[in-house]
Amino acid sequence: MAKREHALLKRAKAEGTPLIDGSDVTFVWEGDEAPVLINDQNAWGGEGVVEMTKAAPGVWSHTITVEPDSYLEYAFVNPDGRVPDPHNPRLTTNGMGAFNHYADLPATRHTPLIRRGRGVVAGKVTQHRINGGFAIVGDKRPVYLYQPPTTEPVPLLVVLDGNDFFKRAKLAAIVDNLIAKKRIPPIAIAGVAHGGQARFVEYLCSDATLAFLIRDVFALAREHLNLVEPTGGKYGIMGASMGGLMSLYAGLRMPDIFGSVISFSGAFGFGLGGHRSVVHDLVELYPPRPLKLWMNVGRYEWLLEPNRHMREALTARGYSFDYREYSGGHNYTCWRDELPLALEAVYGG
Repeated sequence: MAKREHALLKRAKAEGTPLIDGSDVTFVWEGDEAPVLINDQNAWGGEGVVEMTKAAPGVWSHTITVEPDSYLEYAFVNPDGRVPDPHNPRLTTNGMGAFNHYADLPATRHTPLIRRGRGVVAGKVTQHRINGGFAIVGDKRPVYLYQPPTTEPVPLLVVLDGNDFFKRAKLAAIVDNLIAKKRIPPIAIAGVAHGGQARFVEYLCSDATLAFLIRDVFALAREHLNLVEPTGGKYGIMGASMGGLMSLYAGLRMPDIFGSVISFSGAFGFGLGGHRSVVHDLVELYPPRPLKLWMNVGRYEWLLEPNRHMREALTARGYSFDYREYSGGHNYTCWRDELPLALEAVYGG
């Protein structure tokens, strides 16, 4: 007599994984032993891993409850490293040489602006490499420049991790669409690549990085783009994670230049042996800066509480700003979907 297949496994083979029942998401594994689950909710293993529960001989599962509009990324790991989920072919790069599986819940909606609309004029994107001298690690640093489709001088938005925002977050297409729909005025962009292993050092509230941006990146941008002067805080800065921290630092440190700040999932929780980051001192010990500020963070990521604390600190000091918590984690798919909201909040009038 044939052995009856467990209901979870039967569904996994028929529907794909994870299984979605309303707001409940169930991960399923078949085998004598189960890998562990890592995702945003356990800081990708940094706060421990999820052990799958044995549902039947050879069948393992784990269920979480999330918002109905959630976007999720996850991976299975055994002692030899990551192993694919055989019932979920959907993969996306994690930006660090590995791939995550992903899943949308039924109410999830991704921005349609990653594809240029019919008749939308594309801005011009050029790639450059510049020498940052003493201010950065390495001899040359890639920079992407975006000139919007206008002959008028425009403000500059500096984007940290710029190569990732252009490639993975479809920044140029989103900006083209927003300009064409008159949801934002034309802006120019300088997307600056990070320093690899030096990224943490360069983005941890670094005046050397500010020197590189103001001296070298601005010079390159002025050479190739038609820009207004930065005086009066006419330029902006945007980044994610450590780049989000660095962006807020730049605005607080030099509001006369960087008057517009966009921080995606800012890494505000780093301390120094019990001493908080200097970005908190800039918020609490100085008069409020005249910033157009937009912040967000995912409900399922480890930076949720640090961002809530920063929101409270900014509010207590009298800052007026936009803050959002979205149903997702720490990844470029979520930041890409939030990009139109951020740009409209800061530049939309």
